[in-house]
Order: sequence, then C-alpha cells, then structure tokens
Amino acid sequence: MTAQVHYRLTRASDAAAVAALHAESWQRHYRGAYSDAFLDGDVVAERAAVWTQRLTDPQAGQLTIVAESAGLLVGFVHTVLDADPVFGALVDNLHVDYQQKRRGIGSRLMGEAAQIVTRQRPGAGLYLWVLEQNVAAQGFYEAKGGVCVERGLTQAPGGVPAHLNGAPIKLRYAWSDPSPLIGCVSR
Repeated sequence: MTAQVHYRLTRASDAAAVAALHAESWQRHYRGAYSDAFLDGDVVAERAAVWTQRLTDPQAGQLTIVAESAGLLVGFVHTVLDADPVFGALVDNLHVDYQQKRRGIGSRLMGEAAQIVTRQRPGAGLYLWVLEQNVAAQGFYEAKGGVCVERGLTQAPGGVPAHLNGAPIKLRYAWSDPSPLIGCVSR
C-alpha cells in the first residue's frame, strides 16, 4: 500500500530537507549544464544556504508548499507572486523525489501554485524556466498546458559562473490562465 501524500506550507524547520531534495534533483537532472565540480561538491551547501534564508526570513509574495509521505519530504514548489509584469507569478522551483515520480505529486504541486496565484492575484499568469536539456520536464509542462514562449541563457547558481558548463539555454513555459491547473488539487 502506498503512503498518502499530504501538502502544506513550509516551516523554517523544512530548510534542510528542501535543500537536500533540491540538490539531489539538480545532481540528477542538471548534469552537463551545471559543472560536475559544483554538483559533486558545493551544491548541497549552496542550496542549504538558499533555503535556510528563504524559510527563516520569508519574503512577502513568496510561498513554498511541500509534499510529504510517510513523514518524508517528497516534493516542493516555490512560487513568487508578481515576478514578471507580463507573465505573472514565477514557479521558481518544482522538484519531486525521483522515486516518487509518476504519482501525481508534481501535478498537485503545480495545482497548488496555480491556486495561490488565482486567489492572491486574480487574472495573473504563471510561468517557469526549465533547462533546454530537461526534455522530460518540458513534456510534463506541455501536458499541463504550458507553452514555451522564450529562450534565454541560464544564470549561474549563486552568481558563480564556474557553476555552469558553458552557456546552457533555459526555456520559459507560461500559462496565461493558470486556473486549469487547479483541477490537480482536488485529487
């Protein structure tokens, strides 16, 4: 029997678990775009610093929701309201534990983000950036109605150019109306 998944807003005490999942996801999916030295070295500490700051000193208009199963963090989504005057709210991070994929957790987290946006910023859109090499994630976003609207250069994590391999490309996926994603919340 599969353990039930629960969704809630983060607490400061979630920082280490969120950072660990974030780092593991980058190690698995960003290899080639991010340098091996970064992914095999500083990524855990760098993500821990980011998430400790985000969750101990939350900024207005930024919300993080976690998914938990059997007492373990299995996914999270971080949303930044009013991130872009054209595209609206930013899903800055969406990560699901690799062993938990294909259970609807990512869909539900996208629905949670869309619900936040439609309640707090009616009429606003939703967007995110994904690495061009992450074809599986692109397929997921397209299946959820996202449209690729822009290409750009990836910014180095922590602003450190050595964290990148060359100049990886990122793609902007957008939902001008994120409300259809909310249907994933009722599952």
